[in-house]
Amino acid sequence: MNVKTSAKVKTQVKTLGEAAAGAIEKYFRKTIAHETEVIKDKDAEELHQMRVGLRRLRSAVTGFAPVLDWPKEASERKIGKVGRILGTLRDLDVMLESLQNRYYPNLPTEEQEVLDRALLTLLKQRRRALKGVRAILEHKTYQLLKKLIEDWLEQPQFRAIEHLPTAEVLPDLLLPQVSEFFLHPGWLLGTEYQDGKVKVADDLNAEAVEEKLAAEGTILHDLRKQAKRVRYLMNLFGDFYSESYEVYLKDVTTVQECLGDIQDSEVLAEFLTDFVEGDLKKELPILAGILVENRYAAWGKWQILQRKYLKSETRQGLRSALIHPAVEDAANIDSP
Repeated sequence: MNVKTSAKVKTQVKTLGEAAAGAIEKYFRKTIAHETEVIKDKDAEELHQMRVGLRRLRSAVTGFAPVLDWPKEASERKIGKVGRILGTLRDLDVMLESLQNRYYPNLPTEEQEVLDRALLTLLKQRRRALKGVRAILEHKTYQLLKKLIEDWLEQPQFRAIEHLPTAEVLPDLLLPQVSEFFLHPGWLLGTEYQDGKVKVADDLNAEAVEEKLAAEGTILHDLRKQAKRVRYLMNLFGDFYSESYEVYLKDVTTVQECLGDIQDSEVLAEFLTDFVEGDLKKELPILAGILVENRYAAWGKWQILQRKYLKSETRQGLRSALIHPAVEDAANIDSP
């Protein structure tokens, strides 16, 4: 028997309870492994990795909720609260890195001088955010959260469906989140109906895109969050599916990244507008122009996926992939 196939089947025949406990254990360990270094604040990557661990832990608790008998005081909302506090610090790190390394070197001296002052303001905000991170990680509520998860991992508690083979129930776990993703109104931003079909506008210039984002950008931001939820949920089950599943997962990840680039640029522009207390185009014309160009480029990448996923055959292809885990021949692989 092929070794790779054997390993795949071994993963696939796990019970739902085993898969849930394994995922929670993995992401919980990843999270707490970075704690000490996050508190030391020597390497921004440690914060990033801990935040990713928390996101995936939260996704595991949410994704496996139907099978878990999970302590209420360790709910996904409480995990999310810790993640949001870390996220505030991480967002400031991303903004600082972008301004210092991506934008600053390409600006004239007069705009660099404005950014010097803006960077000092961001550093002050970062110091406050770091205090918040250290406070939450040392607080008794977070310590209790960790203890409850540790206790649960020592003696996992499940609901009656724990013994079902994971592959049999994967469609029921995945399809509800994917359906929310597909039905999100963000997919229709910048579209029009022609002859009973949705057509993606391909003639919008940068100014028109800016107007769209100013009026309805929050819809795309919400779609990005839904894409993130679907991405992390799908990440839990990659071993149970074929390569086509990975292609769809990559698309969902790209949607999140494109919309994230737009969101990051908008957040940066809002911060700078507040900082200069005026018209960003007048106070920082070169930087404002670069930010508009970047949003327009990200919008173009987003439209490629928007066109693809507004096609019924693409959506049906993903649904079909979710309904059919790559285990149909598992029972026969070890047969003579």
